Amino acid sequence: MSQRHSLRSRTPHLVLAVLTALSLLLVSSPVSATSVTGDRTRSHKPLVKAPAGKLRGIGVDGADAFLGVPYAAPPVNSRRFAPPAPPAKWKGIRDARQQSPACLQFAPGGVRETQATSEDCLYLDVYRPHDVSRRAKLPVIVWVHGGGFTQGTGVIYGGQTLASRTRSVVVSINYRLGALGFLASRQLDARNPSVGSGNWAMLDQIAALTWVHHNIRAFGGDPGNVTVAGQSAGGASVCTLLASPKAAGLFQRATIQSAYCGLGERSRSDALTQGQAFAERLGCADLAIQLACLRSAPAARLVAAFQTVSSAGPVTGTPTLPLPSAEAISSDRWNKVPVIIGAVAHEGKLFLSGTPNLTAADYQRFLNSFGSNAAKVAARYQLADYPAPFYAEAQAFGDFFIYCGVDRTANLIASKTRTYRYEFDDPGSPTLLGFQPEGIDMSSTHSAELAYLFDFTLGAAPIPDTAKRLAAQMKRYWGSFADDGNPNGRDLPHWPRYQTDTMKTLVLRPNGPHVSTAVSLLHHCDFWANPDAAS
Repeated sequence: MSQRHSLRSRTPHLVLAVLTALSLLLVSSPVSATSVTGDRTRSHKPLVKAPAGKLRGIGVDGADAFLGVPYAAPPVNSRRFAPPAPPAKWKGIRDARQQSPACLQFAPGGVRETQATSEDCLYLDVYRPHDVSRRAKLPVIVWVHGGGFTQGTGVIYGGQTLASRTRSVVVSINYRLGALGFLASRQLDARNPSVGSGNWAMLDQIAALTWVHHNIRAFGGDPGNVTVAGQSAGGASVCTLLASPKAAGLFQRATIQSAYCGLGERSRSDALTQGQAFAERLGCADLAIQLACLRSAPAARLVAAFQTVSSAGPVTGTPTLPLPSAEAISSDRWNKVPVIIGAVAHEGKLFLSGTPNLTAADYQRFLNSFGSNAAKVAARYQLADYPAPFYAEAQAFGDFFIYCGVDRTANLIASKTRTYRYEFDDPGSPTLLGFQPEGIDMSSTHSAELAYLFDFTLGAAPIPDTAKRLAAQMKRYWGSFADDGNPNGRDLPHWPRYQTDTMKTLVLRPNGPHVSTAVSLLHHCDFWANPDAAS
C-alpha cells in the first residue's frame, strides 16, 4: 500500500482519536457559563400546542425558547442499543423552561462542569423569534453538535440570537454517544433487520428530524424548509444524513463545518469486531446472554470498557447507511440538496494545545510519521516560516487531517449540487475554554466559529468587539441560506457559488468577508491529495 493510501485510510480514525484525546484538557478547567435561560429570562411564558403536546416555554433575548422537549422515548433498559421509539404523550401543559441532561459522555469534557448527564437524554431545544404566529412558515435550522461521537451536547448551543436576528426557528438536539450510540453486533443486526446495528446515534438524529417534520409548524416553522447543520463530528453526521435513505425528504439544505464526508465512518466488519471486543471487555462474551448482559450493565462500566477497546462512528454497509457517504454522493445515491461547507484557517492548533512547547526535534518526529514523504512535508511547512515549532506542526496537522478533507468533500459536492464554501479566519477569535496555553495564539482554530453563530457556552471568552459585525454577518449568511438555499442577502458582501473550476471561497474576516480562489493552494491541498506524486 502506498504512503498516500495508507495515510488516507487512517485519517478518520486518527482525527477522532485526537478529538477524543483533546477533550481531556477540559477536565481540569472549570466552566462557568450562563445557561441559556440565565439572567436573561423574561416573565413572558410562550405557549405552543404541537401535535406532540402543549409546551410552556420561556422568553429569552428577543426569542422564545422551548427547552428539554422529548423527541423520543428514554433509550434505557430494553431500549438501550435499539432504534429510538416515539416519546410518550403527556397530559396538560409540559414545562419546557429547563434544558435536559446531556447524553452520557464517553470522553471527559465537552460539557459544562455542572451539566447533568444521563442515558435518558433524547431531547431537543427549540428557539424562535418572539411572538411568532404558527402560520409564519419560518425556515428551520436543526443543529447537530460535534464531539468526536463520544462527548458534547446540544444544550451548549443557544439559538436565541440566531433565531431572533434571522427570523428562523433553531433546533439543537442531543443524540446518543460512544457505545450507546454506535455499538454493533450480530445479535442486534438480527433483531433490527430494517436498520441494522451500530447507527443508533444516526437513528436518533433522523428521529429528531422526523419530530421536526411533524411538530415544527406549531412553532411557526416550515417543515418543508429544513436545514440540517453540524460541526466536526456533527458535520460528519450531516454527511451520513445526506447518504442515508432513512433521512430522505426530512431536510432541504445542509451545512458541513470543519468536517469531511467519511470522517469516523466504519465498515460493518470493523464495527462488529469492535463491538465483540467491547462486549468481552464488559464481561458479556457469552453470545447466549450477551444482549441482556449489555443492557443490564451499569452506565459507568459501559464508559470504562469503551475507553480501552471500542470506537465510535457511523457504520456503513447497513440499511441505515448502505454506502460510505462520499461514495453515495459520488454515485448520485444521496439526498441531494444545496450545501454550505467550510473550515477554519488553523484547524490543528486546538488539537495540539496540550503540547505548546514543542521543539524542533518534536517537529521532526512528527515529520517522520509521513515516512518517505517527510522531506516533502517539511518543504511545505518550513520551521523558518513559523514563530515556533508548535505552529508549523499544528498547521501541517490541521491541513492534512481536516482542512484538505473538507477541500475534497467541497469539490465532490460542488460537482453535484449548488455549493457555497467558506474559510473562517479571525485573528482575534477566542478558543474553547481550557484550550488557551499561555503565550500561544489560538485564534481561528477548530470550533472558533461556533461563538459567532450561537450563544455558545463553552467559549473561553466572548467574541471581541471588533468581531461583532462579522458575527452578525455570519448569522445572516447562515439564515439566508436556510431561507432559500442562497446565503446572499441585502448589504452582505457577495458570496459566490463554489465551483471546481473557479474555486471561489468566502473568507470570513472581521475587516470584511472577501472572496479568494487560493485557499486550497495556501493549505497545500493538491500536495495532500497525492504526496507520492509531488516533487
